[in-house]
This record gives sequence, C-alpha cells and structure tokens, in this order.
Amino acid sequence: MRRPLATTCLLTALLAGCTTGPSLENQGEVTAPPGDSKSLTIGSAGFTESDLLAQMYAKLLSKAGYRTTLLTVANRELYEPALESGQIDVVPEYAATFADWLNAKANGADAPPVGSPDLGATMTALRELATPRGLTVLDPGKAVDQNAFAVTSAYAKQHDLKTLSDLGRSGLKVRLAAGDECVKRPYCQPGLEKTYGIDITAVDPKGVGTTQAKKAVQAGQDQMVLTTSTDATLGEFGLVLLADDKKLQNADYIVPVVNRSRAGSEKVAAALGKLNTVLTTADLASMNQQVDSWRRLPEDVAETYLEEKGLL
Repeated sequence: MRRPLATTCLLTALLAGCTTGPSLENQGEVTAPPGDSKSLTIGSAGFTESDLLAQMYAKLLSKAGYRTTLLTVANRELYEPALESGQIDVVPEYAATFADWLNAKANGADAPPVGSPDLGATMTALRELATPRGLTVLDPGKAVDQNAFAVTSAYAKQHDLKTLSDLGRSGLKVRLAAGDECVKRPYCQPGLEKTYGIDITAVDPKGVGTTQAKKAVQAGQDQMVLTTSTDATLGEFGLVLLADDKKLQNADYIVPVVNRSRAGSEKVAAALGKLNTVLTTADLASMNQQVDSWRRLPEDVAETYLEEKGLL
C-alpha cells in the first residue's frame, strides 16, 4: 500500500530541512553502513520520463517489501540536497549529466567536465563525486537518454543517410534547428563540424526537440533537429535519428541514485537492478509516447511494462 504523496515535514524540508543527513563538513569520509529503511521516498524531476522511471522504481521496491512514496520536485537544485539528507531516498538520474552537475557543485561552475562518451570513466567520476555526499550510484542498464539528431525519412532516403558520418561525407549544407546554445556547445555545432565534418550553415534557435523545431525540419526550412534519443514523437513528423557512430554525445545512461544511509542495501540494489536486464532506450521512447501522445497515466504505463516483462 502506498502512503500519501508527501508529509508536511517532507515538503517543508525541501526548502528548510527538518531532518539531517551527512554534513558537508564530513563529506570526505562516509563510514556509516548502508541503510535499509522500510519506508522509501522516490523522487521524480517532473517530466514524463522521470515520472515513468520513478513509478517503476516504486513498484519494484513495493514488490520487494518496501512502503513507497512518490514525490515530484522539478528542480535538481532542490531534490539533490534532499537526496543527500535522506528526505528523498531514490531518484532516477542520467550518468554524465549528474556527474557534471555534482562536479560543478563541488569544484565550481568553471570546473572541466567529467562526463564523457565513455560510460566506464563517467561512472567512475560520478561515484567519486557522489560517495562523499552519502550517495550511492547503482549500476546503469542499457537505456540511455542523450542528445540526438534527426532528419526527415525522405531526406535520409534521398541521400542514403543512416549515421552522422554519412551526413558529413555527403557534403550537404545543413541548417540545424536547436537551442541557441548549440553554437558553442561541444556536443552540438562545434562537435558536429569537428567530429563529423558536417557543414552547419546556421543554427535556427527553435529549442531542443520542440514541436516548432521538428515542424521546421518537416517543412524543409531546416535539414536537421537536435532532440533526444528517447523522443517519442519523431514518427509523427516523419523524422528519423541519425546514429552517433563516433560517440560524440556523453554517456547519459539512466542510473538510480540512492541515499546510502537509508537505501544503500543490497536488497534495494537488487530490486532496482531488475530493470537493467530489460529496459532499453526504445522501451523508454515507447512509454514516453504512450504518456505524451496517447495520454495514458505514467503509473499505468509503468505497471503494464513491468507486468509484460515479468517483473511484477
């Protein structure tokens, strides 16, 4: 049985703090044994994919015998400190993004990034940053949500494009629909030019994976759009992804992050690790579509998926 979504203390704690966890002064040494609280709060960042993952985590933990609460906190600046202090016990995160976020928090906004396309190196850096904060990063599975680039299926067929390398070799001039930061981000225009030799003539600042951006490519105003690898709506616009065959994008594999003193047990890791054997990037895209396009509830989609995979 699931408890109410949140207690007054928990909601207040996100801003003021009504329980305590590892102090920042003692970050360098984490000596407490892994905890195994029977009541766990699973956090969601408030967007569809995070809601789906949180629902799956809650259902897997409930089956393993835990009482679970779901709490949406759509701001990493709030939910990460709450995770450190034990007000939230488990969150779904993205390996490279979270590593860079913790790195900036520890070493300043100008610190060189530690997230990279190398999953092993990224996980090592992430765990080194998370452990002193009382956090345990569980193993990643197969699912990854990273930046991706799409063109129309007609454009891909006409020019025989399957990968970004194919596009670079084609010599085609490309107007790219993306966020305005694309002109300086290493994974975007500079990376496409340097790594793949793609001739980017302009960045059309319509946002990352927005409907406006995808419509611009669909209409031929732009030739390519920056989106994500779990974008559920590409087919609706006649778009297909080009493979990042030289691994320009960072290893944003999905990882559960837990508060060690409350949810660091092997039992929690085993329950959540069951997703690693089944959950794929395509599965996530399909579930996102069911919620975003078909208007199904994340809880229902998550439950159906876990039942189909024999995990419930």
